[in-house]
Amino acid sequence: MSSTAARSGYSAVSIALHWLMALLILGNLAGGFVLGGLLDSPDPADRQLGFRLVQLHKSSGLLVLVLALVRLLVRLVEGFAPYPAHMTATERTLARLTHLGFYLLMIGLPLAGWVMVSSSPLGFPTLWFGLFEWPHLPTGTDKALSEQAGEVHELLAYGAIALLLLHVGAALKHHWFDRDEVLARMLPRVGRP
Repeated sequence: MSSTAARSGYSAVSIALHWLMALLILGNLAGGFVLGGLLDSPDPADRQLGFRLVQLHKSSGLLVLVLALVRLLVRLVEGFAPYPAHMTATERTLARLTHLGFYLLMIGLPLAGWVMVSSSPLGFPTLWFGLFEWPHLPTGTDKALSEQAGEVHELLAYGAIALLLLHVGAALKHHWFDRDEVLARMLPRVGRP
């Protein structure tokens, strides 16, 4: 473990991945709610904007998938930061389940979206940030599968929102009520001794 990880419980790589993925996930959740209205709009300019946002949404989601796998590998190599001694067994179990839930969502949510797009009869390509065409999964065209994957994708998005609220609430509880270092150790160390 690096010297930063020894001080904070998390390495600089883990901290950077945490915040980069948080931004990508929050942006994709917000974008997902806006997309439907734009794509269904009678205004051609809104629909065109919606199609551009869909490409950004898909690109960001696939980036989350790749970064989640990298983050999981980093976590397996570095291990987990220790919990504060004052945490009860129930709090430790909830923390572990929350982190497990995040990994499942960070992998499952984009995978469901990828299945949805890959099996869609519309056949739109995924242009990864406009750089290259991301390949579809070998599902073939299957409208029923695409619709099921879309429903799973949406349900997982709502699950992600619930887990994010729980996670932020727990971090603030640790900071304001428990007055421990749980939140501080995940903050970037820029400008701090």
